[in-house]
Amino acid sequence: MAAGSGRFAALMRTPGDPAIELAEGFTSRVVGRTGERVGGLTWHQAPDDGACFADGDGWIYVSNSEIPLLGGVSALRFGPDGSIRSGYRILSGTDSNRAGGATSWNTWLSCEDTCRGRVFECDPYGHFAAMPRLAMGLFRHESAVCDEVGQVVYLTEDHPEGCLYRFRPDDWRDLTTGVLEVMVGSGAGKVTWSRVPNPAATDAPTRDQVEGAVRFERAGRCSTSGGFCYFSTGDDRVWSYDPSAGELSVLYGADPRLLAGAGDLFVTRDGEINIIGDDGAVTPLLRVDGPEKSITGLAFSPDGERLYFSSREGGITYEVTGPFKS
Repeated sequence: MAAGSGRFAALMRTPGDPAIELAEGFTSRVVGRTGERVGGLTWHQAPDDGACFADGDGWIYVSNSEIPLLGGVSALRFGPDGSIRSGYRILSGTDSNRAGGATSWNTWLSCEDTCRGRVFECDPYGHFAAMPRLAMGLFRHESAVCDEVGQVVYLTEDHPEGCLYRFRPDDWRDLTTGVLEVMVGSGAGKVTWSRVPNPAATDAPTRDQVEGAVRFERAGRCSTSGGFCYFSTGDDRVWSYDPSAGELSVLYGADPRLLAGAGDLFVTRDGEINIIGDDGAVTPLLRVDGPEKSITGLAFSPDGERLYFSSREGGITYEVTGPFKS
């Protein structure tokens, strides 16, 4: 490990990969590389959004593939020491699976980023077939994030005039049927929600069905923490929605990937992962030094000690360990 510079304490190099600069006390390793075998599985192209799930004495990391027509989701099963036990597919034959979200009942929502994209509910353990959840709308999906407190799923839309949606299931933890709503208002400030008349979008796109729907420049990654909904947009901003007050505000300028975990909010910008603390202070954690600047798939292991992410263009999935909780 060579000495680092600037805001980072150390520079770790992995043979054949771009350099990774890490904050002091952290280390990294490659767990998946496009086209190479890992756990008996050939790792997919364009790894994108992901999540971790507890699995006995270990855990599972799932990763979307943003490949047209051949997207889907792959999974890696880890042992308690971090060794990779197996790799397998949990969704195949779908289109441009870019983002999604983990549910509180341990399934993975994988979203198609196409004009009539679907949401698929997947079993990360590989026991059950993935199922489309059409009541959640057909549009250019990004994130799908469960709010256990409000019992809603927030959905973002990857479009230059995209919207923020919420899905209210008829029965919580059953996403087969329910009501799809879109945020209405003039931007930052007081907002409300209105029902989308036709989630299947057979006559008009979902974003055009309700007058006054709030428009965002490519609404992107989304997360929930402390009852708030956070989501990022393509104009380098992170928004905060407070459902108790019905208010929308701008929290931070950042690229469209973020993750609430280990007691903090993690965001990426220009190949970096930064931490926003409770006091709003921004602390750098990691930087990928190379042309592959798109960092995706941020997810913590269940114990909060390992962070997974991918360099999408490079097709490399990493694991970072260190004192996150401190």
